[in-house]
Amino acid sequence: MIEPVDISRPSLMLVDGMAVLFRAYYATAYGGSIRRMKDGTPTNAVYGYMRYFWDAVETFKPTHIACCWDLGSKTFRSEQFTDYKANRAECPEDLVPQFQMMKDVMDAFGIPNISVEGYEADDCIGTLSRLYREEYDVMVLTGDHDMLQLVHDHTKVIIMKKGHGNYAVYTPEYLQEERQILPDQVIDIKGLMGDTSDNYPGVRGIGEKTAYKLVQQYGSIEGILGNMEELAKGVRTKIEADLDMLHLSRKLATIDCDAPLACDIESCFFDPDRNQVSTLMEKLEMTSVVRLVGM
Repeated sequence: MIEPVDISRPSLMLVDGMAVLFRAYYATAYGGSIRRMKDGTPTNAVYGYMRYFWDAVETFKPTHIACCWDLGSKTFRSEQFTDYKANRAECPEDLVPQFQMMKDVMDAFGIPNISVEGYEADDCIGTLSRLYREEYDVMVLTGDHDMLQLVHDHTKVIIMKKGHGNYAVYTPEYLQEERQILPDQVIDIKGLMGDTSDNYPGVRGIGEKTAYKLVQQYGSIEGILGNMEELAKGVRTKIEADLDMLHLSRKLATIDCDAPLACDIESCFFDPDRNQVSTLMEKLEMTSVVRLVGM
């Protein structure tokens, strides 16, 4: 569901660089054919990223853009829970050089690359959305459903679905219509069911269906804990056995919207320099991208 763009207010698109680049890499590496420069340097993720990114720019027409990135594996969450994301496989060798390459491309487009030591891209996005949502219509471009907790009257979360140009655009109304929950309740649901991707367990034995049912019925984890006598014995026993992990998992699931970052909104104004973009794309042997973006 894509609503008409509101041109009465400026808009800020916050790009989840990690999510988009990984998506682009695996979408193009799946068949085993990796796009490379003449010297053998892989560029498939950068090329795929630009196709995803430009489609979103043309679809949602942001006036301002910033791109957010992780900085390594050590964050405040890994200090709280040593197994946090410990199940993640090593980054594919062909993808490693493309992180800096992609940041260079964003630089060429005049788009700030935002990251903070000890925090994740999610936290940078959450912080920027909180800082600017009163003056700008914020749009979060990602494939990560955890970001749905950021949905707000002036913050849309754009979930990239399979294929190009295929989006689910979450507003508070659409989140309520599709899932019958409020943005804050995303965190409570993750606290209950955990997250296998981020490797925290939640309450063992409680899956997505039960987590949604409990939060929809009782409103929050506090509401559930305040009505334990009403729960089925099996569910109550599981929660009581994993109470500490329930609270920790909810903490791990919460995006920190107070990350110590600085971003001048004027630096995010999207007005790319044709020569900078063309020069870098020729260097990366991607002249087709220049044509794609009409430069």
